[in-house]
Amino acid sequence: FCFSIFSSISQTNEDVPLNNMVINEIPKPISPIIFEDFLGNEINLKNYHGNLVILNFWATWCTPCKKEMPSLDGLSQSISFKNLQVFAVNMEQPNKKKTKKFFENLKIRKLEIFFDYDLDFLKEFKLRGVPTTVLVNKEGKEFARIIGEVNFEDKKFVKWLSKYD
Repeated sequence: FCFSIFSSISQTNEDVPLNNMVINEIPKPISPIIFEDFLGNEINLKNYHGNLVILNFWATWCTPCKKEMPSLDGLSQSISFKNLQVFAVNMEQPNKKKTKKFFENLKIRKLEIFFDYDLDFLKEFKLRGVPTTVLVNKEGKEFARIIGEVNFEDKKFVKWLSKYD
């Protein structure tokens, strides 16, 4: 039993660029998930196969989320990536006014706000807190997860991540 748990989250032999990151030795398939953008348009995660996808789960009350969001915005604007798609998914009861103000106060320029009305991400990824960031490869499989705050513009992390673009 313990072996099956550890083998599913074990880290590969490659250098892990962050101390709060788990790299899946075998990337995990993800069920098709539908969520919404700020305007209420449906977004289907399966439509982003072929892209490196970052799913960042956050909340307006979360201090570490507030600290990391500007660097996530910076990463989303990076010219180092050709096929990067970043989804900043708010995990609270949807409140457009509150989330928009949160982004405005942090001077977020590129990131968009997404909502998970049905809590499908919570169920699929068994999220236990925010911030949590899930990295999805071009085949639509979770290959790594970051638990807690991170500087998304950290040079070691960006170099490591660019291998998946």
